[in-house]
Amino acid sequence: MSKTLRELMHSEMELEDTPKPEPETETVNGSSAVDGDLTEQELKSAEEAFPCNCKDISVDEATAVDVLEELQNELTSKNLDTPDKSSTTTPEKPSADFITIEASRFTEESKEKEDSASLDGEGSSGSLMKEILESSQGGETVKPEKGKKTVRLQSSDSVLPDNVTLHPKATALKPCPSVGTNLEGFDAASRSTVGGPQANGESGGASMMEDAWEILKKSYVYFKGKPVGTFAAMDPNAEALNYNQVFVRDFVPTALACLMRIPPETEIVKNFLLKTLHLQGWEKRIDNFTLGEGVMPASFKVLFDSHQHKETLVADFGGSAIGRVAPVDSGFWWIIILRSYTKCTRDYTLSELPEVQRGMKLILNLCLSDGFDTFPTLLCADGCSMIDRRMGIYGYPIEIQALFYFALRCARQMLKPERDGKELIERIDKRITALSFHIQKYYWLDFTQLNNIYRYKTEEYSHTAVNKFNVIPDSIPDWVFDFMPLRGGYFIGNVSPARMDFRWFLVGNCIAILSSLATPAQATAIMDLIEERWDDLIGEMPLKISYPALQGHEWKIVTGFDPKNTRWSYHNGGSWPVLLWLLTAASIKIGRPQIAKRAIELVEQRLSKDRWPEYYDGKTGRYVGKQARKYQTWSIAGYLVAKLMVENPSNLLMISLEEDRKISKPRLTRAASF
Repeated sequence: MSKTLRELMHSEMELEDTPKPEPETETVNGSSAVDGDLTEQELKSAEEAFPCNCKDISVDEATAVDVLEELQNELTSKNLDTPDKSSTTTPEKPSADFITIEASRFTEESKEKEDSASLDGEGSSGSLMKEILESSQGGETVKPEKGKKTVRLQSSDSVLPDNVTLHPKATALKPCPSVGTNLEGFDAASRSTVGGPQANGESGGASMMEDAWEILKKSYVYFKGKPVGTFAAMDPNAEALNYNQVFVRDFVPTALACLMRIPPETEIVKNFLLKTLHLQGWEKRIDNFTLGEGVMPASFKVLFDSHQHKETLVADFGGSAIGRVAPVDSGFWWIIILRSYTKCTRDYTLSELPEVQRGMKLILNLCLSDGFDTFPTLLCADGCSMIDRRMGIYGYPIEIQALFYFALRCARQMLKPERDGKELIERIDKRITALSFHIQKYYWLDFTQLNNIYRYKTEEYSHTAVNKFNVIPDSIPDWVFDFMPLRGGYFIGNVSPARMDFRWFLVGNCIAILSSLATPAQATAIMDLIEERWDDLIGEMPLKISYPALQGHEWKIVTGFDPKNTRWSYHNGGSWPVLLWLLTAASIKIGRPQIAKRAIELVEQRLSKDRWPEYYDGKTGRYVGKQARKYQTWSIAGYLVAKLMVENPSNLLMISLEEDRKISKPRLTRAASF
C-alpha cells in the first residue's frame, strides 16, 4: 500500500505551473492529498463496490509517515517541472469506465470522515470529473495535465458504497407529513422521529426544550416512591399557597407531554389516574354539606406524618379553594386523559378495570341526572373551571359545555356495556345529539348571525319564535360590531334566558374543534377569526384566555372589584402561555399548522427568558403578570406539547376526535307547546 500511495502522490503533483507544495498541507477537493489511516470498514466497502485485486493492501500510520518523509526528500532533490514519469504505473486492465477514489484524512479528535470519488470517462462522466478535480488552492484553479496518470480501480457496477459520495454533495430533505389529510391516516405508533431535543432542527428551540424537560422533571411529586403528578409552580420567590399541590387541570398538558415523548413516560400518567380515582371515593363534605359522589378533586397534596412515618394524600374538593367552588372540569379532564393514555399505550386493561369503569359512571351519572333544566347544556357556577374566580361565567359557560361533550364521547369509547353500562351508553348517545345541536345552533356567532340577532323581535311566543331566549338586541355590546370580521366566527361565552355573553373564550372554542363539537365549517371559521384578529387574540405573547377585558363599572359589578382580575390581567383578558397547546392542536387538526408555528415563535422569544411565568398582562401580553408565579409547570408543559405536535402531527390523535357522522345531522322534532 505504501508503494501505491507514493505513486498516487507523484501523479497528483504532475501539474503545470504549480508552486512547490508542502506535503502536510497540500489539498485536493478540500481534502488532504496524503491520507493517514484507512479504516477496515472503508477498505471493505471499497473492495465490495470496486472488485479488484486488493486483498493484500494495508496501510498504517507508520507507513504513511515513511511515505511522507521519502516524498519530502524527493521533492527537495527534484524539480516539479520535470517529474520522473518512469515511476508512474497504470493498471494492467484499463477500462472505459473508471472510478478515481481519493481518501480523506481521518481525524480522531472530531471522528469525521469525508470521502470523495470522481468519475473518469467520456460525455457526462468527463464533465463530472472536470468539476470534481477543480479545486481552489491559493486562489488558483488546479487542472490536470493531459498525460496525467492516476491509480484507478476498475468498476463494473455504477452503484457507489455508502461511504463514498460524488461531489458536490446534495443533502436529501425529509418530507414533512401532511396535516391536511384525515387524522386516522396517521399512525401514532410510528413516532420514531420525534422526542429528541434536536428534532426541530433549530438550536434555539432545541435548547429551550431541553431546559423545559429538565425543569418539568424537577416538578414531579412522588408518593411512596412513585411519581403521581407535578407541582403547579415552583417559584422560589413567591408564597406557595396552593401552588405546591397537584391540580387535575394543571396536570393535563404534563400528561400529554409525557405520553408524546419518545419513549413515552406512562408511569406518572397511570399513577395520577389511579390516585385521583382513589380520592374520588372519599366522602366530600364542606360545611356539613355532602357533595355528589362522582365529584373529582380539584387538587391534592402529599403529607408526611412524622409520628407514624408514612405518607398520606390530602384532597381538596373546593373546600379550601378561593370562593369555595367545586371543580366541574376535573372529572371531564380525568376521562379525557384516560382516553389519551389508552390511545398512546394501546393498553385497554386500565380503562377496563371495574373501579375505573365505576369512576367514569359516577362522573357521568352526576352530569346526566334529570332535573328542572330544559337545556341539554350543563348548569354551572362561577369559578367551576380554569376561570376559578368570579368572572360572570355562571350559567352555561362554553368551556364546560365543550369539555362535557368531549368527555361524553371519550367515555362512549371506553365504557363496557355489561350490567348498567348499556343503559348509560344510550343516555350518552341521546345527550350528545341534543348537546351538539344546541351548541352549534345557539352559541355560534358570525357576521350573518350577528346581523340576525341585531334585528331580533322580542316577546315571541310558541315554537315558531325566532328569538327563543328573548334576547334584547340593545344588549349587544358595541365592541362586537367592530370585532366581528366578514370572514370568521366563534362560539360565544354563554347563552341563557334573556342573556348572551358575547365574549371570546379560547378554551371552549379550541376544545369544540378537538372534540368535533364544531362542524368543519365552524372550525375553519374559528381559525379564520384568529388570523383576522391576531393582534387582539394573540398579541405579543399567546394567548388571550378571554376577550375583551371587563373594565370600569362593568368590572366592578361582574367581578366584585376583584383586584387580581383587573383589566387585561389574569382571567380578565390576560395572556396564558399554557393555552398554546390547545391552539396548536386545533390548528393542526384543520390543516393550518402555520398558525401554531407563528404562535410558537412568539413564545420562544420570551417565555424561557422570563422564567416560564403563569400569565402575562397588558392588551398585547407585553408584561409579565403582576401576581404571576414563575416556573409555572403547565406553562412549561404546554410549550412542550405544542412543539411535539408540530414536529409530529400524529400526536394529535391522543387528544382529538373525528366527526361522528351519526350526530352530525340529527333528526329534529317539533317541541311540544301549549
